[in-house]
Amino acid sequence: MKNSTGRQIWKFLVVGGLAFLLDYVLLYICTECFKIYVMYSSIIAFCISVIFNYVLSIKWVFTAKNKQTIKEFLIFIILSIIGLLLNQVIMDIGIKKFYIHYMIVKIISTSIVMIYNFITRKIFIEKRGNNNGKN
Repeated sequence: MKNSTGRQIWKFLVVGGLAFLLDYVLLYICTECFKIYVMYSSIIAFCISVIFNYVLSIKWVFTAKNKQTIKEFLIFIILSIIGLLLNQVIMDIGIKKFYIHYMIVKIISTSIVMIYNFITRKIFIEKRGNNNGKN
């Protein structure tokens, strides 16, 4: 179990960083270029980045219990919907209550949702049991 969690966190941060860049750029493009209401842009960008994140997380970060099963994907979707709701609440409060620019609120929101994502995916998606410390 030689620093496997540290390595896993590093991989998670790389994948999360790439997903964040995708999310952030899509949020900006949808809002500024296509003139979509920011809360709808946030949903679009978040959903696309979640799919991207799922593929890379399963292939590179987490050792899935049963790769590519419907049950596992549904768990991922449920966790992602909760993450989306958390994202939307933070975006809404930051923009409407604190009058913070949406691109700044997105950074705050992503930081919080990222922690939620790592913890819940580690609990619900990663393989359990004795695998000789190769987690």
